[in-house]
Amino acid sequence: MKILHTFGPAVLGLMSFGSTFAQAPMPATSPAPAPATAPMPDGRSTVRIPEMPAPVRPEGNAATVNGKPITEAAVQRSLRTIPPSEHAKARPEIINFLIDNSLIDQYLVATKVAVDPAEVTKLMDEFQKELKNAGTDVSKALQNLMLTEDELKSLIEAQIRWDKFLDGQATEEKLSKFFDANKDIFDGTMVRARHILLTPDLKDAQASAKAQEELQTIKQAIEKSVADELAKLPADTDGIAKDQARCKKIDEAFAAMAREKSSCPSKRDGGDVNWFPRAGSMVESFAKAAFALKPYQMSEVTASPFGYHLILTTARKDGQPTKFADVKNEVKEVYGQRLKEAMVAQLRQRATISVNPAPAVPASPMAPAAPAAPAAPTPGQ
Repeated sequence: MKILHTFGPAVLGLMSFGSTFAQAPMPATSPAPAPATAPMPDGRSTVRIPEMPAPVRPEGNAATVNGKPITEAAVQRSLRTIPPSEHAKARPEIINFLIDNSLIDQYLVATKVAVDPAEVTKLMDEFQKELKNAGTDVSKALQNLMLTEDELKSLIEAQIRWDKFLDGQATEEKLSKFFDANKDIFDGTMVRARHILLTPDLKDAQASAKAQEELQTIKQAIEKSVADELAKLPADTDGIAKDQARCKKIDEAFAAMAREKSSCPSKRDGGDVNWFPRAGSMVESFAKAAFALKPYQMSEVTASPFGYHLILTTARKDGQPTKFADVKNEVKEVYGQRLKEAMVAQLRQRATISVNPAPAVPASPMAPAAPAAPAAPTPGQ
């Protein structure tokens, strides 16, 4: 088994940011030194182990979930993968990701999803073997990832538990039905959209209601602007010309409102978030709303974990007909993600979750410890 390819990002707790929610691309940064990789026999790269001095593992916990800690080291491990300028924004998302994983695994442990110790040992051995084959020192790799062997073992156990649970849930019949109901997820269909994002404190009902009302007002203003523009057209304007004028005006009016009102970095581009697929790029509520629209239609106010959105789909590229058998693995992956989301929504309702403030100086736990100052000379030296 190709353990790094199969388990790598999951067991190491690494995350990919930048496209998880609707926002402009991350700013370009200076190229980093080429990291070491553990290559697969077919030439693909798997887990990338950054080549840098061993980091100082931060102390303490970032959160607790039903009394079980989420270490600050786990959070910093993911923060290392994104630009420092994005850390403050990404930190809550990372913590929520880790909380969700903890809730799922606690549930699976409580429901006695069994893990064979021999399987864990085998995968640990394969993990170490593949690192060695890639010329990477195992102890240094774990130190660089701020992981102990026991922590790695626990992460592998959690991944095995989830895989076993999903195997029992994702029957052929369920996956086939899911595919039939969601073909645009798997056939390569893409849409392009703009959005306006307002970010109230989602725990504040009054602030949330105010944000939704504001977006409704913005939507009405855009619709009025379009209606006023169409009213200027000659009475004998044909339907095609009217629709072209409507599309042009709604795009211009929406972009102007996004530049003025949106809280998302994409505001500088009039709210444009470029092309994206049905799954795997945007949060589900955003993608579902955008894909339900025809080009140059506006959505209703749409909630997401990041706030409230008004969405304008601006283009659509239909995919190619796809057979279930050809994408069965992808279907299972997306089905599993939807299953996790549904489980987490229920588990959070009865969970006790505590999130600690970010460390006072979060910028340097990844850096090597500063060299000690020279000792003051003693008499006689």
